[in-house]
Amino acid sequence: MTAGSIARGGVTARCVTALLALPLLALLAAPPAARANDDVLARSADPSGQVIQTLDYANTRYSRLDQINAGNVARLKVAWTFSTGVLRGHEGSPLVVDGVMYVHTPFPNIVYALDLDHDGRILWKYAPSQERDVAAIMCCDLVNRGLAYAQGMVFLAQADTTVVALDAKTGAVRWSVKNGDPRRGESNTATVLPVKDKLIVGIAGAEFGVRGHISAYNLTDGALAWRAYSTGPDADMRVDPEKTTQLGRPVGPDSSLKSWEGEQWKVGGGAPWGWFAYDPKLNLIYYGTANPGTWNPSQRPGDNRWTNAIFARDVDTGVARWVYQLTPHDQWDYDGVNEMILTDQAFERRARALLTHFDRNGFAYTLDRATGELLVAAAFDPKTNWASGIDLDKASPTYGRPLLDPKHGTEAEGEDVTYSGICPAAIGAKNQQPAAFSPVTGLFYVPASALCMDYEPFHVDYAAGQPYVGATLAMYPAPGGDGRTGSFVAWDNVRGRAVWSLPERFSVWSGALATAGGVVFYGTLEGYLKAVDATTGKELYRFKTPSGIVGNVMTYTHGGRQYVAVLSGIGGWAGIGLAAGLTDPNAGSGAKDAYAALSQYTALGGQLTVFTLSEGP
Repeated sequence: MTAGSIARGGVTARCVTALLALPLLALLAAPPAARANDDVLARSADPSGQVIQTLDYANTRYSRLDQINAGNVARLKVAWTFSTGVLRGHEGSPLVVDGVMYVHTPFPNIVYALDLDHDGRILWKYAPSQERDVAAIMCCDLVNRGLAYAQGMVFLAQADTTVVALDAKTGAVRWSVKNGDPRRGESNTATVLPVKDKLIVGIAGAEFGVRGHISAYNLTDGALAWRAYSTGPDADMRVDPEKTTQLGRPVGPDSSLKSWEGEQWKVGGGAPWGWFAYDPKLNLIYYGTANPGTWNPSQRPGDNRWTNAIFARDVDTGVARWVYQLTPHDQWDYDGVNEMILTDQAFERRARALLTHFDRNGFAYTLDRATGELLVAAAFDPKTNWASGIDLDKASPTYGRPLLDPKHGTEAEGEDVTYSGICPAAIGAKNQQPAAFSPVTGLFYVPASALCMDYEPFHVDYAAGQPYVGATLAMYPAPGGDGRTGSFVAWDNVRGRAVWSLPERFSVWSGALATAGGVVFYGTLEGYLKAVDATTGKELYRFKTPSGIVGNVMTYTHGGRQYVAVLSGIGGWAGIGLAAGLTDPNAGSGAKDAYAALSQYTALGGQLTVFTLSEGP
């Protein structure tokens, strides 16, 4: 029986389970392969460098370096700079491996290898050839969230979905593979994750009706090991209806198909364009899926599984251990792709393996990452009003579901009606910019937004490669914030509450970095690198870089000195109005007017700025 025949006809759960086991049998029969995680784990244990975007597999973005600390961070100075030669949004961060820094750019996705012994002298440059047409299908700027390193290779997922493995010493292409088709609206903005003998790769394009999928490629030659879709038949999703669970209960046969009307799932979105985490002990990867297609909820009745969901999958087979849908039947474009942060903490007086996720929908979730049990769910955005909370009563038929406020849905009166005052806006209470966790304070440091929106859904027909949005948005500052649209929040994931919060003029679109020196770093859309006390939030240092910061702060050591580095270059969804020169008030999915004042504070650029301590006591 083939996978195609299983997808077309009714089959037993046993048949599906047998199919899903095939890759594991093949793996057991295959000769030993390179284990990237051994290399990544060993190098991550040395805080002097950085080999993946989130610093470690757990996505903590915590550095054990402490030469720069709360007592001396005010003495930071610029050590050297590097211009990338590219404009648009510079998301992600550089990597540092064996005295070499690897820097990436937005489209056209140039990669530089810089010699740290000579203040960033260029060792090699990789400049891929990509069709300009791919830029037209990238919904929220031409960003790329960075590189990954393992086994002597630097990995890049290009905008046109080409995944390349570059020789770390020479920049030569070891292998390349096409992960999607831009003619169908498929693109890439995310980083990749080397795990064991595989490279985990996502896809973008939910706004073009792309059917989202996650793929695992063999690290040595780029051959496809497995692929799992977010929607559709069980076999396509690599879901075992008897063993894959949601909140402790088997999802059952056809869990996705039953939640869509007709064949809407084929253009159903759910693209995993965010971050990946990995637990070596459980052998599970974790990631989130994006919004359903279209944004018009009236065109897709049902829960629309498994969009807006967290997946936990076996790395070897791709089979889902558990899944949890955060926002069933998403009516607000609340993608679930934000990072999953893995921590081992005490919960209710016993040690638990936890997963914490700050969702676009305004709620922070704490789950048991082995079982998917929901432990805590609380609003980290105090203005959240589309739901009053998440049902935590395990005996309730709505356990784990949001408790909706009907006043803030977007389909009660049908299409072509404006639904006003919804908080947070589609851009989210937090978008893709990663939070950080400090094991010293036990706190999470969350870059956040404070925006609400008006939402007008309209009917849209699907056409391959064309926008499949079906809604017009207007975003504006949340009430009571004096016009400010951002904050930086310290969060207790066990108690489900904010410990402190710093207001910001604009949404914080930079990834946070926590360090053993008691300092937390982040950047602002105006272009400031800021350092704050990890315990109190007191600002300790700020420096204005040449352009707005949407990159993620990183740190490393070289020659016995600790450095802090960040990419600046305004863009991303928040900065797309400025980055792309938009003039239509509704352009950028409502972001153009929401961030119109940015042009008074910063301008386009593309620069790496590296800091170190000045001499002195």
